[in-house]
Amino acid sequence: MSKARQLADLGNQVDDGAITGTNMVINGGMTVAQRATSVTGFGGGSDAYTTVDRWKFDLNSTMAGRMTIEQVDDSPNGISGKSLKLSCTTADTSIGSAERFQIQQLFEGQNLQSIGKGTPDAKPITVSFYVKANASFTYGLELYDGDNGRQITKLFTTTTEWNRIELTFPADTTGAFDNDNNNSLYLLFAIHAGTNYTGGTLNSDAWAPAVNANRAAGIDSFYSSTDNELFITGVQLEIGDTATPFEHRSYGDELARCQRYYYRIDGGNNAFCRASTSALFNNTTSIRAVFQHPVYMRAVPTLGYTAMSTFDIEPFDEAPSNFASNTGTVRQSEINVTSPTARTEGFAAALTIDDANGYIEWDAEL
Repeated sequence: MSKARQLADLGNQVDDGAITGTNMVINGGMTVAQRATSVTGFGGGSDAYTTVDRWKFDLNSTMAGRMTIEQVDDSPNGISGKSLKLSCTTADTSIGSAERFQIQQLFEGQNLQSIGKGTPDAKPITVSFYVKANASFTYGLELYDGDNGRQITKLFTTTTEWNRIELTFPADTTGAFDNDNNNSLYLLFAIHAGTNYTGGTLNSDAWAPAVNANRAAGIDSFYSSTDNELFITGVQLEIGDTATPFEHRSYGDELARCQRYYYRIDGGNNAFCRASTSALFNNTTSIRAVFQHPVYMRAVPTLGYTAMSTFDIEPFDEAPSNFASNTGTVRQSEINVTSPTARTEGFAAALTIDDANGYIEWDAEL
């Protein structure tokens, strides 16, 4: 098969949301970080996607602990060259009962149908990953079925050297995953929790209806000391009871998979936005620009952008006064930009981002 045909096939697979190959995890090697490569002072009560793509940091209540989250150049030989690093910057040694901190990846139900969950032909799932820390800690790896409220957690232990953890979860013949583009499965690294989640008996042998107290019993707290660090990379979720070698993907392949959920156009050096040639004055003060997304997005995305002062309307060298709410589909989005100066209807224009910190983003995350 020609290289051109291979690339065309990949584009089709990403556009329709298909997950091909062994690994169902997207960006398991932590190579793609469209939003930022580091965030400081993260914590409190807000969950968010912050740095490496497809990895969400979930906090369900206000807590004292804070951390720095980074994409760093550190991984076991032959993996990806990158890892996700967490550094505790403010300790939390008085843990509230409702506190919980997890690192999550969420999966569309339509990508999980080959697991056969909820059928007599259900298959086991194996999750593997590389991890190290500043000391020995016990943390949890949980699979949570969001469609049916079922879960199972297995513990793992860190050392100061990179180790590959391999955890096999049994088949579950109860509760099928919905066959759609919504979230059905959570893969959760549990690294901090209060007694609401640790006060019971760990459910580690078989899938069962979720009981919060049993979900993270036995884990240590990442926030126990400001000396604490945690590194994770090479995360793989695959069907079967055997962990296979980590599946390597090119950066372009991984980026395209991530862009189904989120992508952004950054500024600096008068960087032109995509599809700027489609921009024109549809009346004397309104400019319509159509942006073709790199791949079909999971859902109609939400538009985000920086201050108007970071943009220019070219060739008039004026900052717009407003961006209207975007409209569109999973394939393209439209932005209506307000010009501060009236122009002739039908004039062509281009939208540029002049500030290195400026950006436009589209978000269709789970």
